[in-house]
Amino acid sequence: MATTNDLKNGLVLNLDGDLWTVVKFQHVKPGKGGAFVRTTLKNVLSGKVVDKTFNAGVKVETATVDKRTYQFLYVDGDDYIFMDTDTYDQIPVGKGTVGEGSKYLLPEMEAVVGVHEGSPLYVELPTSVILEVTYTEPGLQGDRSSAGTKPATVETGAEVQVPLFITTGEKIKVDTRDGSYLGRS
Repeated sequence: MATTNDLKNGLVLNLDGDLWTVVKFQHVKPGKGGAFVRTTLKNVLSGKVVDKTFNAGVKVETATVDKRTYQFLYVDGDDYIFMDTDTYDQIPVGKGTVGEGSKYLLPEMEAVVGVHEGSPLYVELPTSVILEVTYTEPGLQGDRSSAGTKPATVETGAEVQVPLFITTGEKIKVDTRDGSYLGRS
């Protein structure tokens, strides 16, 4: 248990049986009436964002989320198998938990996995990864970097929009948050 005075960004709260991460908080002391804390909370599982106000000094239940670096090993059905780099324990993480990040996962890639009471809550990939282009249409003579984009399939099977001068076999840097092309590598 903690009070609203202990709130900080990244703290995980257990409200009504759901886990919420504090994205933003602000202590407010109006001229009239009691002080309160205005927060923006993000649901750890669904990603839903809500604004919630707490009276100052109210007790809130915190949850312990263990963030550790895991190494991605392989896919087993609908589960992604990760290994703790310290203890070599393996944990299965469901496809829904990995989410869109599965498009950029390569074997032996390291990621941060948040675990609460033995169950994985989320997977944080590095912000960018280097992937090889396995197929893209050839560019035309005179293509320039500002001329437009074309789709390219990378080694994980994801499709990324790349400049026209990129060819099959090149390694490119991709942003894992939105799947955008960041440059050659």
